Amino acid sequence: MEKAIKIINEMQALGIIKKYAVGGAVAAIFYIEPLLTYDLDIFFVPAEESESLLTLSPVYDYLKGKGYKPEQEHIIIEGVPVQFLPIYNDLVKEAVDNAVQIEYKDTIVNVLRLEYLLAIMVQTSRPKDKQRIIRFLDEGNFNETDLAEILLNHKLKARFELYRRP
Repeated sequence: MEKAIKIINEMQALGIIKKYAVGGAVAAIFYIEPLLTYDLDIFFVPAEESESLLTLSPVYDYLKGKGYKPEQEHIIIEGVPVQFLPIYNDLVKEAVDNAVQIEYKDTIVNVLRLEYLLAIMVQTSRPKDKQRIIRFLDEGNFNETDLAEILLNHKLKARFELYRRP
């Protein structure tokens, strides 16, 4: 995974993507016991933002030029399936803007803060997200005040309360 992160950092340095943060299960492993996951989710701000249809062409063209090949919704970078997810709402944009830098082996990686990871999981509410939320509540060391503010700002507080154990 470290080699894949280095390529993604290179893409940011070259301006192919403006900003990124690791999300999903890989981000979760920075905060709780490891989860089984298949891919690396990269939430990113495109280099050129527009009101029209977003294209992933700059990302895929750059990676294809380096010899990496797409496979379904992923592109395989150094053996790691990577899914590039452009920011798609205000919560995800805020999450990427507030990402933290964490050292992974010898590489700096931008990772969604735990509070934003939780809020995004509450918002998407997929079955696997529901299971992860319970694990985060049991194991994660998150800032309750920050999480409450994020949930309130994005109208997710009531939905989150459904996950609280009595």
